[in-house]
Amino acid sequence: MNFFRHRPRLATGLPALALLLAVSGCSSADDTAHAAVPTPDAKVTDLCRNLHKRLPDTVDGHGRNDPSPRSELTAGWGDPAIILRCGVERPALMDDPQALPVKVNGVGWAYEKRDDGTQVLTTTLRVAYVEVTLPRELAAEGASPLVDFAGPVKKAIPEGIAD
Repeated sequence: MNFFRHRPRLATGLPALALLLAVSGCSSADDTAHAAVPTPDAKVTDLCRNLHKRLPDTVDGHGRNDPSPRSELTAGWGDPAIILRCGVERPALMDDPQALPVKVNGVGWAYEKRDDGTQVLTTTLRVAYVEVTLPRELAAEGASPLVDFAGPVKKAIPEGIAD
């Protein structure tokens, strides 16, 4: 008889416990950044793989923190992450005659500030487009993270006009 008296409490307790476990399971301690992986042609993919091998372990003092899903076409540093994507499409910003590119250590970058405070910089006059997104929290650093990308980009992505 005691068993049946406690059973309703157990029955109401189990759904609450199950709900608590489900909610806990949905919240993630994984703060890994996410980045859409570009889908360039084979030639650009090879260039991007070459760039990936040359990327630094740190960028502007921030350690490597690659986004998910893992790919040789994406990389990240810090938290919140500076995200690099190689093989992106030519940004519409490059059609704007008012847009002024920034040049950092011999690599040209088209600059775009988004409404959320992030900055997106995309290489110019290279056979493949490389995009770097600076999170709002790091946007004040300006072009300084680009210094660490200049050498690898110059070595891996030839100058020219991307198709």
